Amino acid sequence: MMLAGCGSGRAPSEAADATREGWYAKTVEQLAAIDKEAESDFQAGKPDQAAALIEKGLPMEEKLVSVNHPTLEAAEAASDLDDLYGRMLLSNRHFGWARLQFQKNLSRWKHWSPQTVDTVRRVQQAAAEITECDRRMEQ
Repeated sequence: MMLAGCGSGRAPSEAADATREGWYAKTVEQLAAIDKEAESDFQAGKPDQAAALIEKGLPMEEKLVSVNHPTLEAAEAASDLDDLYGRMLLSNRHFGWARLQFQKNLSRWKHWSPQTVDTVRRVQQAAAEITECDRRMEQ
């Protein structure tokens, strides 16, 4: 009986939805901007700058995807960061680590609901990248 008063007073279904808080949308926008800049640096042959941006984005990604039911936009931004990181690792012949990044994306999109044309494309892309890692590891 005494412990009954120690709760938050609201049922779990009434708990605050972090995705509706101001920091969440702002962090999604920041991560998407980092993704875009890091991709541009990587394509321009500036891997050190891209790597620094990826490092900056990783804590944001963790914060975004750690909430219950992340938004599609957050999952896309996280996925884009993981994909770029995986491609950078692949280009540096770190096949196992690259495979891990692609596996995260495969799992993320394979279990996303509802499935869309884009989520299916992302599943196929991650699967192809995993296959490429496996092929290179066997060489």
